[in-house]
Amino acid sequence: MATLLPPPKRQKLYHGVPEPEPEPSKSSKNILVQFVSEDNGSALAPAVSLPADVSREGLEVLVNKLTNAEDPVPFAFHIDVPEDSEAKTGQPTRIIISKSIQNDVLDHASHSQSFTEEDVFVVRCTPQSVFRVRPATRCSATLGGHSSPILCASFSPTGNMLATGSGDATARLWDLNTETPSHTLSGHKGWVLCVEWEAMERVLATGGHDNHVRLWDPKTGKPIGDALKGHSKWITSLSWEPIHLNPKNPRLASSSKDGTVRVWSTATRKLDYTLGGHTASVNVVKWGGGGTSGFGLKKGVLYTASSDRMVRVWDAEGGRQLHVLKDHAHWVTTLTLNTDFVLRTGPFDFTGKRPANDEEAQQLAQKRYNALLSTTPELLITGSDDHTLFLWSLFPSSTSAPVDSSAPSEGKGKLKPVTRLTGHQRQISHVAFSPDGRWAASASWDSSVRLWEGRTGKFVATLRGHVGAVYRLAWSSDSRMVVSASKDATCKIWDLKTYKIKVDLPGHMDEIYCVDFVADKVVSGGRDKHVKIWKH
Repeated sequence: MATLLPPPKRQKLYHGVPEPEPEPSKSSKNILVQFVSEDNGSALAPAVSLPADVSREGLEVLVNKLTNAEDPVPFAFHIDVPEDSEAKTGQPTRIIISKSIQNDVLDHASHSQSFTEEDVFVVRCTPQSVFRVRPATRCSATLGGHSSPILCASFSPTGNMLATGSGDATARLWDLNTETPSHTLSGHKGWVLCVEWEAMERVLATGGHDNHVRLWDPKTGKPIGDALKGHSKWITSLSWEPIHLNPKNPRLASSSKDGTVRVWSTATRKLDYTLGGHTASVNVVKWGGGGTSGFGLKKGVLYTASSDRMVRVWDAEGGRQLHVLKDHAHWVTTLTLNTDFVLRTGPFDFTGKRPANDEEAQQLAQKRYNALLSTTPELLITGSDDHTLFLWSLFPSSTSAPVDSSAPSEGKGKLKPVTRLTGHQRQISHVAFSPDGRWAASASWDSSVRLWEGRTGKFVATLRGHVGAVYRLAWSSDSRMVVSASKDATCKIWDLKTYKIKVDLPGHMDEIYCVDFVADKVVSGGRDKHVKIWKH
């Protein structure tokens, strides 16, 4: 019997009209592309002629082939907007290539006027971290316990534990694997204003409104000895000595409203020395590594920012003053180093390996510090109530040109900032470098977050979306996202490709004072007395 063929398919009709013919795909023109390194602006390869619709992934494969990379490196690509076209609009100064040059530049409504197909497209290539952090999207736990607003929160360097400090005069430790409280640290007689983990996770330091600094054992939740007393007013910030300089017993620096900074030896629990010189409250202290070029700074550098409008830089070995930076016109309230993240996490990186002993920890921490500073010196950004920020390079590395060769390297030489970062309309509340040091983000009372190039201080974009003052920022460890906490009771995770909100995290009942980001977890706390943990 012959096989019966099925009846021919009926032609599909759209409201009685036959299906339109598929459009022929537009042929893409070839364009000249010059790939240059974001680090030093050098060409990675001669200019190549490519179809304009090569995808971003295709560009990545091509750059890895052209540079003969042994292991393929993920890259981010961007094209700088020509100077004359950006001045009029105040728009972002770089175009991120997320699909293809055709899609993001030539066919784009606002960028297509600035470029033609005859131009040589200078594509800047920025290497990205080889791991990717997933954005937090949901609140996985709301933890009660504090009976007053939560003023500070900090993840431990491995991200396994969380410490929060509150107005109820206690700090609390939380276990992040089970998302439950593990210890309550009571001892302070006033608000706990700052919590700081030692980079090996062996000790937690807290500073209080009762003028005392206390040390705690995070495993047992017990205090290590009595309080460190000496300040005559409350503690404003704490900073630990970097692990690559002192892996066994790192010292602790505390800054205070009384205008001094005290450096404590945690082994003997005695005061090492006091830094006087500021004439008003010292708002921030940071313990930096002092760069890799030596400069005779064996124990790193202390940076202090104060309400006397000065930033002072000290040799941490004995407290000798190196520089006074006098350019701000109002209180200096916040300060960040491009090495903050590697100093805070010490020997721990994304692989999660634990060092076997102090020596190995020191080598790992030193390796991470040197890797970050292989293409840039240790940079500093200070933010002030004068609505501006300054970028400083005080210890030029051998890999970069000195910023100001006429400036004296010692003594009270007035060093000039690399650049001034202007644009905020109100006081700066917080500034933070990204973990790879390529970006900096600043938060302000004008409800905006601004992004800057971390090495040049050039403005990149404004992140708008908050409807109240933005208090704190935190970066994801892969430097691809930044999270902000605001008076408007929301946290927002920002996408650095589009400069738009990636994820909005509402849920708090009142303003949020602190936020931190580790692995793919975000923690926030504020006036509603609850700690919220956000996960993917």
